[in-house]
Amino acid sequence: MWKSIVYKEWLKIRWFLIGFTTLGIVGIGYLFLKVQHGFTFNGGSGFWYNILFMGFQFFGYFKYFPLFGGLLIGVAQYFPETINKRIKLTFHLPLKENNVLLMMHAFGVVCLLISFLLLLGMFVTMSNFYFPSQMVYDSVVSVIPWFLAGLVAYFFVALIVLEPVWMYRFFYTLVAGFFADIYIKSPVIAAYGPAIPGLFVLTILMSVALLFSAYRFRKGEM
Repeated sequence: MWKSIVYKEWLKIRWFLIGFTTLGIVGIGYLFLKVQHGFTFNGGSGFWYNILFMGFQFFGYFKYFPLFGGLLIGVAQYFPETINKRIKLTFHLPLKENNVLLMMHAFGVVCLLISFLLLLGMFVTMSNFYFPSQMVYDSVVSVIPWFLAGLVAYFFVALIVLEPVWMYRFFYTLVAGFFADIYIKSPVIAAYGPAIPGLFVLTILMSVALLFSAYRFRKGEM
């Protein structure tokens, strides 16, 4: 039964996930082509000076990409479930309703994490070719909140799409915008360092928010 649920979820998101990951790989490749261009025409010392003293974020083009990924996978996974309330068929399986929903949710999170970790690993590997370890570390600290924003976007899409009450949907959308803004501020490099543990905790807490919408969905509220 569980394998069937996982397979169903995979069929819904596979091409979106593959497309997103492929686009991310191409995007990171393009990012480091621009870095190479900067090294060629400005020299390594000049490029590093812009990063260290001028606040230039060479990876800034990537800021909204994880957020886009979370939105994309969330919509691909949960929107089909709301067409003619198909998710009610899932709730009639001989399994606990919350367990089924959390299994679907966990599968989406795992797929998104695999994609994010692949992209982050590529980013770190290529950064090591151009920058010293401390600059690589500071850059990773700066982009981690953006990847967390992608997970938060996924969680809120699940919450909003499954929510049967439009008034709550509107409220959740406003809250989602507020939380997303926390994660994608553009301070100086590594400024988010002290806040990352708190952002991790906040992200984990929001991971089960969809249960509130699912409860009303099961009860048939409109």
